[in-house]
Amino acid sequence: MKRQVNLQSARRDFLATSACGIGGVALSSLLLEDGLLGAEFSNPMAPRKPHFDAKAKACINIFMAGAPSQIDLFDPKPVLAKRHGQKLPKEILDKARFAFIKPATATLRGSKRVFKPHGQCGMELSDYLPHLGTVADDLLLVRSMHSEEFNHHPGQLLMQCGASRFGLPTMGSWMTYGLGSESENLPGYVVLTAGRGSSGGATLWQSGFLPSTYEGVLFRTQGEPVLNLDNPKGLPPELQRLGLDALRQLNQSRFEKIHDPEIASRIASYELASRMQTAAPELIDLSKETTTTKKAYGLNRPEPKGGGRGQLGNTYQDFARNCLLARRLVERGVRIINIVYASWDHHSNLDPELKFNAGAVDQPIAALIKDLKQRGMLNSTMVTWSAEFGRTPLGENRNGRTAGTGRDHHPFCFSMAMAGGGLKGGQVYGATDEIGWNITEDPVHPNDLHATMLHQFGIDHKRLTYRFQGRDFRLTDVAGKVIPEWLA
Repeated sequence: MKRQVNLQSARRDFLATSACGIGGVALSSLLLEDGLLGAEFSNPMAPRKPHFDAKAKACINIFMAGAPSQIDLFDPKPVLAKRHGQKLPKEILDKARFAFIKPATATLRGSKRVFKPHGQCGMELSDYLPHLGTVADDLLLVRSMHSEEFNHHPGQLLMQCGASRFGLPTMGSWMTYGLGSESENLPGYVVLTAGRGSSGGATLWQSGFLPSTYEGVLFRTQGEPVLNLDNPKGLPPELQRLGLDALRQLNQSRFEKIHDPEIASRIASYELASRMQTAAPELIDLSKETTTTKKAYGLNRPEPKGGGRGQLGNTYQDFARNCLLARRLVERGVRIINIVYASWDHHSNLDPELKFNAGAVDQPIAALIKDLKQRGMLNSTMVTWSAEFGRTPLGENRNGRTAGTGRDHHPFCFSMAMAGGGLKGGQVYGATDEIGWNITEDPVHPNDLHATMLHQFGIDHKRLTYRFQGRDFRLTDVAGKVIPEWLA
């Protein structure tokens, strides 16, 4: 029986068929690069070599969604306190842009916080951060971050994705795409949350146009670590294995026909979920952690009242647990851990709610840095505290808020802190003017931050690219520069 020939076959089908000359060579090259060539699928999360020797192997990115007030935590402004209640200088006011503040009646709002020097480096931190003060010599405090985004979701996308547009991969997705993961039984990119949730939601750990295997996996603080991870009652392991094998065969057959990398992602996800059924429960079981460790992280701290925007459930315990889990995830080879805590959006009731939020995070983060250092893991693990922007030196005055009990959005200058991962601790980088309105020294854009972070992981940010819709994309787009002063 003669085989029928489909005369309608498109030219692109011919080129894409693995049996055909140029198409076969091109396809083989692409599959080899992606680790998908061969009778069996390779793990798309298998570790890959960096561009050059790396200082860091893992990153714990703690994202304070809602934007903490740098003026009340990291950047002391005694002149602002003296000028409390005065108008913003006219030369600034004439050029200023505001998110919500009514400029005609706005006045400067000094901070009530007391700043003291800490460590041998003498780093000044707020009295709301006494525990972070004990690790000041390990911290790189950046006071000169800036953004072009006034509103939360665009600002969060810029900090996580390098640009304030939907559909882009996050930094965690880019890193796992470029480097893979050393963990066989857990995702390479894990997300932990506390508080009320960010306005950006799941877009803050999306894989965008990258294959979905590089997307962040959200872990829960109660019940199943990941939804639907447990088997249905009565399903024996051998039957589950047979089901997975059948799915793999079907997916592999389909892949051989259309070569869609999402099919490879699907196979890898099914297999990983099976392995996680054992690994994830062991991860979240803290019974073998010492009482001293649990106390250091503050796992059993009482929950204060008055948390407002930052409080939902057992916020203090959730955040402390997340920090301890982050260390355990790094120990198990997870590349990226993103801890998202919200919200810090203090347009009003600043002092009591900021105290609650700072109290929630101060002790666990300091304990995490000390724990990593004591275990010899800090040099290879980067820990970051960041947010989408800062808060104004002006008191919030919209909707009749004449008392100025809060602060508005301020993208022109804000602070972030980093530790470990081959970064030079015990230093303050950048400076702002005497009232905290503009940067006066060493401005840092999120693209510069990402370029420097990637550098510590052995990645040249200009070479980490992915072709999508006819052009090469990268995390830093067409900008970004490595900041040598940060490097140890």
